[in-house]
Amino acid sequence: MSRDQGPRVGVLALQGDFREHGVTLKAIGAQPIFVRTPVELDLVEALIIPGGESTTIGKLATRFGLIDPLIERIEAGMPTWGTCAGMILLAKEVVGPEQPLLRCLDIVVERNAFGRQNDSFETDLDIEGLDEPFRAVFIRAPWVVKVGDGVEVLATVDGHPVMVEDRHLMATSFHPELTGDSRLHQRLVDLVE
Repeated sequence: MSRDQGPRVGVLALQGDFREHGVTLKAIGAQPIFVRTPVELDLVEALIIPGGESTTIGKLATRFGLIDPLIERIEAGMPTWGTCAGMILLAKEVVGPEQPLLRCLDIVVERNAFGRQNDSFETDLDIEGLDEPFRAVFIRAPWVVKVGDGVEVLATVDGHPVMVEDRHLMATSFHPELTGDSRLHQRLVDLVE
């Protein structure tokens, strides 16, 4: 793949809404690569860990030998963004049952904090650094209960952090890929040097 076609942005494609991220990435000129193996991970310059079922994604990442390669690439500075379940996987700690975690982002997350599927909602969210509100879709969404040193809170709902950033890492409780608004995808692409 030629680099002149835009940055190669991986989307972890084990389970969840990875295809929607791919569509948005292509629309902004990036090259989406669906990542299911360590070899595919080696091809990318940035990564999105999508929403879905965090326990299932974690177990499949373990089964496919991706946990250690993901941690190595993220800790080496690869721009990475976790959305919903992806936020959970990036977290140092999760409130609730044990599950595989990457533990790369110094946050504590509570799963399904906003409630079950029928408690899903949309809201216009003020995000630091964006001029206009972002229409955010929350589906069985987590929230951040604790942030570590260096982690910046960029958006909250009812006082609960729902978007955080730490250098090359971003995490959102919501699903930007479902809105048609590509500003956060562009923010990740802009982190690729």
